[in-house]
Amino acid sequence: MATVAEEWLNICGGCEVAILDLGEKLLDVLPSLEFVHMPVLMDHKYFGQTGEKSELEIPEADVGMISGGIRNEKEKHVAEEMRKKCKTLIALGSCACFGGIPALANMYTLDDIYEKVYRDSKTTESADTPSKDIPPLTDRVYAVDEVVNVDVHIPGCPMNPVIILEALTCLLEGKPFELPERSVCDDCPTKREEKSDVGLKRPLQDAEFTPGEYNTMRCFNEQGILCLGPVTRSGCGKQYNGNGEVVPRCVKGYMPCRGCFGPIREGANPLIDMMTALSSIGLDAKLVEDRRALLNRYIGGQNRLRPLPAKAGR
Repeated sequence: MATVAEEWLNICGGCEVAILDLGEKLLDVLPSLEFVHMPVLMDHKYFGQTGEKSELEIPEADVGMISGGIRNEKEKHVAEEMRKKCKTLIALGSCACFGGIPALANMYTLDDIYEKVYRDSKTTESADTPSKDIPPLTDRVYAVDEVVNVDVHIPGCPMNPVIILEALTCLLEGKPFELPERSVCDDCPTKREEKSDVGLKRPLQDAEFTPGEYNTMRCFNEQGILCLGPVTRSGCGKQYNGNGEVVPRCVKGYMPCRGCFGPIREGANPLIDMMTALSSIGLDAKLVEDRRALLNRYIGGQNRLRPLPAKAGR
């Protein structure tokens, strides 16, 4: 029996739903797991069930899972306590692994954000920045491994439930777990001619396809529809026991990859690599609007996104 603690930090809750998406497969592993802390599922208080303790406390566990990045001091404290109490720590989802969508805020300073939200918004009355009874924000959005050591990363927005099950099974059996360094393109069944005879199209413009036929559909990028498959780690289309054709999840819905599984390998720079990939098939990467944000959409932590220096004269 392995004990499990789970926490959600700067998160929407979709990763917790992905755990439930295991469906009946979850019943196969539940007898081997004992959840000792999971705010979305059970009532276990930070400071004792009646608030009798003065220090935040999370029970010791064999496996800890954290979804969401870190945006305030309270979340940082919870992550540090999870690391202290859990033998193995898993980062669940893009926000925990790379900062996720919230880390787009890293393009701006904290002062800029406060000014925009509380004093420069046309839809709200100007007010002071709140500071009473709320945890202060950190200077930027952090991925979990920027604050504490992480043993296993499971990316995705949300994650593929199959990969969650594989990771838990490996941990229970004492086996190592890691995702292969493959790109989404390695699993994508679309047809590639390695050149494009069109320009970049507007976002969300429909691709040309025949329903149910992936092998006859031309590569999104070659159709002029931006797809981050060349610079994104594969795994989202994985199925139980390797059964069935592996088709990346967005491609299966006839949509281009948005990059939620993060870089193919540690240290990669998807922004530069994607611009190179587009240029290699004849597309002008400079025409990608707001490319700094778009090509780092889910991965703004780990200092990939930060405020640009002010231009001279401004």
